[in-house]
Amino acid sequence: METNRVKIISIGLITPDVLQIFTEKPGRLSFVPGQAVDVSINKEGWKEKVRPFTFTSLPEDNFLQFTIKTYPSRKGVTNELLHLKKNDELLLGEVFGTIEYKGEGCFIAGGAGITPFISIFRYLQSKNAIGNNKLIFANKKRDDIILKYEFGQLLGNNFINILSDETADGYAHGFITTDFLRKNVDGTDKHIYLCGPPPMMDAVEKMLGELNADKNLIVKEAF
Repeated sequence: METNRVKIISIGLITPDVLQIFTEKPGRLSFVPGQAVDVSINKEGWKEKVRPFTFTSLPEDNFLQFTIKTYPSRKGVTNELLHLKKNDELLLGEVFGTIEYKGEGCFIAGGAGITPFISIFRYLQSKNAIGNNKLIFANKKRDDIILKYEFGQLLGNNFINILSDETADGYAHGFITTDFLRKNVDGTDKHIYLCGPPPMMDAVEKMLGELNADKNLIVKEAF
């Protein structure tokens, strides 16, 4: 498998636990909005510890961007990323991923599962094709909402947030339910894009089945 070595251009937190990294872009690397790549850190003891991260830049950008939820308590790769700085290097492996834009519909994300949708929505914006796409985003608290203001500007009232651990004006509270989906998904004959922790995805798929959603129109990726 070919590996690309890239230098970090800039790195910093955009929420208390979400890191945004800009790197060089190898000339031969290509991807579709929504896809990811295997990444490791070019440091002794970390080169073999590969993790998948989604591109949040656009394919035509002359840089790469990654938006990564970190887990410092686990002392793993994402914690080590927090200690990197400009000019440190990452190793990029295989590009992969099943989520790509297939037509207007409803995007449903849980936590870090938002990352494949970032590049897709930015791509749609670049083509002036946001249309009536809708985003339902489930998080624990308001501070956990990745790129809250960007999505708010892009989608307006079609950006719907639900918080499980915090009650706040303008935000739904609790977990996604069948009734919540019935109220917020505009019909079940459009594409539904789903990405989040596997238990959440399983539960939402079951609810969509109860609403007679067409399984062939569900585009999903475990995260």
